[in-house]
Amino acid sequence: MDLDPEDLFRDDDDDPENEFYQERDYGKEMVVYLVDASPKMFNSVSISEDQKEESHFHIAVSCISQSLKTQIINRSYDEVAICFFNTREKKNLQDLNGVFVFNVPEREYLDRPTAMLVKEFACIEETFMKEIGSQYGIISGSRENSLYNAVWVAQALLRKGSAKTVDKRILLFTDEDDPFGSITGATKKDMIRTTLQRAKDAQDLGISIELLPLSRKDEEFNVSLLYADLIGLEGNTLTQFITSAGEKLEDMKDQLRKRMFKKRKIKRITFSIADGISIEVNTYALIRPTLPGTITWLDSVTNLPLKTERSFICADTGALVQEPAKRFQSYKSENIKFSSEELAEIKRVSTGHLRLLGFKPLSCLKDYHNLRPSTFIFPSDEEIIGSTCTFIALHRSMLRLRRYAIAFYGSSTHSQMVALVAQDEITNSSGQVEPPGMHMIYLPYSDDIRPIEEQFMDANSMTPRATDDQIKKATALLKRVDLKDFSVCQFANPALQRHYAILQALALDEDEMPELNDETIPDEQGMSRQGVVNALEEFKVSVYGENYDQEEADSITAKTEASKKRKATAENAAKESANYDWAELAENGKLSYLTVVELKRYLTAHNLPVSGKKDDLIGRILNHLGKK
Repeated sequence: MDLDPEDLFRDDDDDPENEFYQERDYGKEMVVYLVDASPKMFNSVSISEDQKEESHFHIAVSCISQSLKTQIINRSYDEVAICFFNTREKKNLQDLNGVFVFNVPEREYLDRPTAMLVKEFACIEETFMKEIGSQYGIISGSRENSLYNAVWVAQALLRKGSAKTVDKRILLFTDEDDPFGSITGATKKDMIRTTLQRAKDAQDLGISIELLPLSRKDEEFNVSLLYADLIGLEGNTLTQFITSAGEKLEDMKDQLRKRMFKKRKIKRITFSIADGISIEVNTYALIRPTLPGTITWLDSVTNLPLKTERSFICADTGALVQEPAKRFQSYKSENIKFSSEELAEIKRVSTGHLRLLGFKPLSCLKDYHNLRPSTFIFPSDEEIIGSTCTFIALHRSMLRLRRYAIAFYGSSTHSQMVALVAQDEITNSSGQVEPPGMHMIYLPYSDDIRPIEEQFMDANSMTPRATDDQIKKATALLKRVDLKDFSVCQFANPALQRHYAILQALALDEDEMPELNDETIPDEQGMSRQGVVNALEEFKVSVYGENYDQEEADSITAKTEASKKRKATAENAAKESANYDWAELAENGKLSYLTVVELKRYLTAHNLPVSGKKDDLIGRILNHLGKK
């Protein structure tokens, strides 16, 4: 019986139908990196005045290399392929000139990234000219079109997988905005037409093409010459393209080692509104906890993942049981057998559909009802036509009447009530900030909400209260150190950063671990601003007074705590030592039968030194009892 290694370490509460697990199979991404390898890409250029000169080819390779490292952490089950065009050598399944698909042994052209792929690709610049070579693939007097061939090869690499469940992309790196510039006349028009048609064919198959242009400091990439038509840019998107593409390139270079869960469609469910009326909605996971990956058992010799098998042995004969185990329930002295299908049907609590029960005012929904990350739902007309119209009508009514919906939802093993809270669309000058839809909040059971136990100080003493001046000074201090537009996404988890950095160093045989920037450490430069220092000093004076010395206060506190600890230890030792008749033990010479810990209790209770060996302790006790 084959077992999933992840199942061995999965909590009992983890549901295989949970959206966290659904996303793995439903939202896979396949990416083909297309890198221009023409001689122009290898010329050293200065991107800006404060940066050293480097080639565009180096920039593209660095971005892809960093993306591969982070992808193993972010989405290890995504698949990638790396393809160079305008090359001297050719290596592709179609045997087209000027296109070289880079790969390593024991890996398909389009496959999950591996440590060997990352290591080999990191050294590609050193061996590129010798093993692959560079040349212009589109030149005057030749009908060879390397750009056309590259899109064709990339499209063929992305042929597997359904476009409904797999996100397919082609990322194109180039610094040549007019690849057909050296050709004129009808030949140029024909080559442009066939190239654009090839790109359109790929897009019709559900493959998106994204351009990452590499511009020089004094020469901007003119996307209007060819690539605007190739990737389908027009209007405002055309004017803002260069800026957004530059930001995307920087994001690829500066990615953090973190588990990144993209907002992809996770699961499609049926939303039953009333008898005979159902619509179709898609679910999206927006925020979730980030944890290290699951444990994978590896062979100590080959370092390959182990395949776990389980066998059953008969307790009477010791023979290996070949037939599947039968399950039964005793009833009236008879064993009633059940099949696996029957047991699954008995345990099934819900079909997994979302069923509307009613509505309540928004004021009834409290913050503490949200015990786990919510799920975002959005309508879909793929299976049930008219779902969007019905959803919009329900959505608008809930916003207008300020109501939220109560619904019943759950998997086959875990069902519960949920609250559907409508969210209106939020936009600004840059476009949409938050989409319209509903948040599905998983409501707690009654025993999930526990009363808060308030701890009071001594009933005879008064509870200290802050004065108006102290509150005023504290408010001023908080305003000074308040983080503007704070988001939890701004800071990386330093523990996870270190965890993945160690894994990367081990997998790639790196001698040194990459440097980590702990963003959770207090900002010393920001805290040293004069306004913050003044506000902090005023708050300290209002609470502790002008002549307050922190070191002296800490010393007094430490002495007080030490004194309390010694007193508690002495009281406990006196209580424990009272259980022994020390005079009788000393008279009969039985003190040596006791342990060192028991002897020290007597010494501690009588405020005597506890240092020395066991004989020293016994002598000290005898001397105190006057038996020596």
